Amino acid sequence: MDYKLISQKIAQKIKKDFDMSVLNDGYLLLKEWITKLDEDKDTIYDSAMPFSKELRKAISVFMRDDNNKNYFKEMYDLNNNLLLTESHYLFDSYMLYLEKDRKVKERFYLPRRKILLKHGIVQAIQDIIEDKLDELFISFPPRSGKTTLLMFFESWLIGINSEKANLYCAYSDTITSAMYNGVLEIVNDKHTYKWHEVFPDAKIVSTNAKEETLNIDRKKRYPSLTARSLYGTLNGAVDVNGTLIADDLIGSIEEALNKDRLASAWLKVDNNMIPRAKENAKLIWVGTRWSLADPIGIRKELVMNDEQFRTRRIRDISVPALDENDESNFDYDYGVGFSTEYYKQRRASFERNNDMASWFAQYQGEPIERSGSLFAPDDMRFFNGTLPDREPDKSYMAVDVAWGGGDFLAAPIIYEYGNDKYCVDVVFTDQDKKWSRPIIMNKIGKWLPQRIQFEKNNGGSEYAEWVENAIKNNGWKIIVTSKAAPNQKSKLERIFNKAPDIREIYFLEDGHRTKDYSMFMQNVYSFKMTGKNKHDDAPDSLAQVIEMNEIKPSVSYSVFKRPF
Repeated sequence: MDYKLISQKIAQKIKKDFDMSVLNDGYLLLKEWITKLDEDKDTIYDSAMPFSKELRKAISVFMRDDNNKNYFKEMYDLNNNLLLTESHYLFDSYMLYLEKDRKVKERFYLPRRKILLKHGIVQAIQDIIEDKLDELFISFPPRSGKTTLLMFFESWLIGINSEKANLYCAYSDTITSAMYNGVLEIVNDKHTYKWHEVFPDAKIVSTNAKEETLNIDRKKRYPSLTARSLYGTLNGAVDVNGTLIADDLIGSIEEALNKDRLASAWLKVDNNMIPRAKENAKLIWVGTRWSLADPIGIRKELVMNDEQFRTRRIRDISVPALDENDESNFDYDYGVGFSTEYYKQRRASFERNNDMASWFAQYQGEPIERSGSLFAPDDMRFFNGTLPDREPDKSYMAVDVAWGGGDFLAAPIIYEYGNDKYCVDVVFTDQDKKWSRPIIMNKIGKWLPQRIQFEKNNGGSEYAEWVENAIKNNGWKIIVTSKAAPNQKSKLERIFNKAPDIREIYFLEDGHRTKDYSMFMQNVYSFKMTGKNKHDDAPDSLAQVIEMNEIKPSVSYSVFKRPF
């Protein structure tokens, strides 16, 4: 029987007129056709599945016609039967059927489907399964659904071929545990998900929550699914002949800005993770593009540019939060996505904290180096909070005044021993003077710097006068001065010129910092010379404190008669 020819005739007939019997004949033909094809997946993908889609498209058209309302229930059931048949071959159909009995607003996939299809992510995953791709790179903003999409994908993989071993890898056990438990929920929750209807003969034969492994159909040396952190035990745990998914291998901006940590992560990937995949295994890389030198960046550059990888079929999908028209790319239906207004508010928040580098990395898919950052953790010096066991040779504090309303008051306190400068504490707050003044006075009382300098910008002299009076009332012997603030251009030049000296300061190590100190350092790391710096308070205050140390105190002398 020429199934393809018959399917074409049925498709032509249903385009002309509604005929329920012809639709049913088409479905029966499809079932028999797939059975005859057996393992001929190429023909199933190229011929049988397009025919099934034609049948469902016709049903969709017919159900919009009130003249056919007596057949609505029959057409609805037939559409579900077609989806169920497709679910063994088409990822899109599997996800639709998996949640078919859930309320639409509660479903994961349907509200997001239109946009996920638009950006090609579902088709790319389908091409992985159809062996049209070897490697896939995906970058989406946070909470856009990429990890849950991967969870659905993993549940599909272990159903369509339980004999293959698949690995899900992330930077922490928390993430891998969430993936493992999520897949188990899809498989076990028959009320919410229809996994057992799609794969009625499949059964879980073993699970191990500690090892984060599960086996379908039979217990195997290498489980159907293994979830494991990059820093966990991979050697001997899994031998991937299915799909290896690497999801968020870098945990934070601090790690992304530290070259040693990036190098260590790549060594783990190259020496421990990738070797667990057989030559025919598929690789999917997902995550925030923190750095050009992160594992995804290194792998992408390698497979795209090295001649040895010229036959490797790859695809790179990076979708920013806001498109070229400054409109949201993820405004999903039923309010489960993110509107343009939401993303603009998030961007404004990053601008306020002078952290646009993180905005571009997390939300726009642009590695942080592209932002022109002037300071990076691996170029800085740190100490653990322990100071030399003597009084400092010098101690001073620079205050870049702000009055709230989005600007930050930044004030580093420096203890100097010989040629070494230690930033022992900071003030970094966007609160108004009612709240910032007590904070300033508390820090002054704690460290008692010999000199304090205020910049006169936007009422700095008034702020300095208030602090000076408070210092006198406390009986502290501290010199308080004010200095005119530079204009914006001069400020950038000052920060750039003082950058080498700023890098010589010893800052508190991560783990020994207060919340304000951590925010201060983040503000330093995020400063860039290119583009617009709406807030540059922390690096500017450090440039000011460097200038303070360069000013030589004026000295006068005279010859006088020895008094004894």
